[in-house]
Amino acid sequence: MNAMPPGQPPASDAVHFHRTELGPILSLYGRMVAAGEWRDYGISALREVAVFSVFRRTAEHPIYRIEKRPKMASRQGMWSVVGMDGRILRRGHDLKTVLRVLERKLIRSVD
Repeated sequence: MNAMPPGQPPASDAVHFHRTELGPILSLYGRMVAAGEWRDYGISALREVAVFSVFRRTAEHPIYRIEKRPKMASRQGMWSVVGMDGRILRRGHDLKTVLRVLERKLIRSVD
């Protein structure tokens, strides 16, 4: 029998990012790393949410979280960008539109 660690959902029950969803996220991540704004990331696949966490330094809390919550798809949209303080900066149905809130921060840092 293959036992899962306590509190860990089976892989089939977890929410994951699809390759087509990771493309725009990693593209933005690469540009932010090149601009010196971001340094590290982490990906979590949980029962109700997949999270792409962005870090300025490796040993700190994430400055942004890009979340995919499929249960919210019919309501406010399954995509959201959450700030370090837990506030939702943008939520919507289209990933690229939601990521624009972080694109603006890239443009401001380059100017």
